[in-house]
Amino acid sequence: MTDPDLGHAIRRVYADEKRDILLAFSITMLMMIAEIIGGIISNSLALLSDAGHMLTDNLALILTFIAMKFASRPATERKTFGFYRLEILAALLNGVILVLISLTILYEAYFRIIHPQPVEGSLMLIIALLGLVVNIIGALVLKKHRTTSLNIRGAYLHIVGDALSSIGVVIGGAIILVTDWYLIDPILSILISLVIIYGAWSLIRESVNVLLEAVPTHISISAVAREIAKVDGVQEAYHIHLWTITSGVYALSAHVLINDRLVSNCRNVIDEIRSVLSKKFNVLHSTIQLECEKCTMHPICQLPNNASSHS
Repeated sequence: MTDPDLGHAIRRVYADEKRDILLAFSITMLMMIAEIIGGIISNSLALLSDAGHMLTDNLALILTFIAMKFASRPATERKTFGFYRLEILAALLNGVILVLISLTILYEAYFRIIHPQPVEGSLMLIIALLGLVVNIIGALVLKKHRTTSLNIRGAYLHIVGDALSSIGVVIGGAIILVTDWYLIDPILSILISLVIIYGAWSLIRESVNVLLEAVPTHISISAVAREIAKVDGVQEAYHIHLWTITSGVYALSAHVLINDRLVSNCRNVIDEIRSVLSKKFNVLHSTIQLECEKCTMHPICQLPNNASSHS
């Protein structure tokens, strides 16, 4: 697949995703306002925490939308891979925001445990139930995109985490109504925060791996080398570098040792290698250096295959 084809495919996917992101943003923004008002009136830290988390949901959705808007732009002479990496940067920022807001909630919950405060359980319960319904709708809207985009996954995790928060607040509101045990409010806030941090850490780790140009976790360099070596006329593939451009889009560079042949016959070998890479590993951009003798001149070429492929 050529680079224009790559750009067209990504823009086509982004069109559907951007529409769903705006829909999710609209419903969560309305619910966030309701939770802030309800949290202040009921004096519920758990409800205000849920509202704060919903604020980060909206920030995440806006960041996701902006990143996709820029990522749809064509490549330039200065940015030859285009703006696709903005998606990964937005995903990383979403993960960091999730962790920071959760730490803030933990800090506030600590003081609420030391000095419990009365909470209006009935209002807390009603607002939390509405929030749960809204979060379920938002999660369903984004669910179909969560495996195709790391950035969408970040926004999806925000909303799923918020749904868990709402469930906790519903339980807390019911307990307060029945028992007047106000300590449940900060306890639930702590549990919600820990769940959110757990999901955010995974998002941060994957984003950092992409930015460090690590090999995608589901692809084996040795498997790639074996498949390339199966192409007619190829003896060996080595010094392989494989990295992620943006979610689900991979790039590769490699030295390929081939049988001695006319230069005019080399194009077929390259086309066959690129076809294998695209079909088996979804590598949509590749740079292949054909050689009739194995490269030993440059120091990095003398490294073992596995070491050089992960450098």
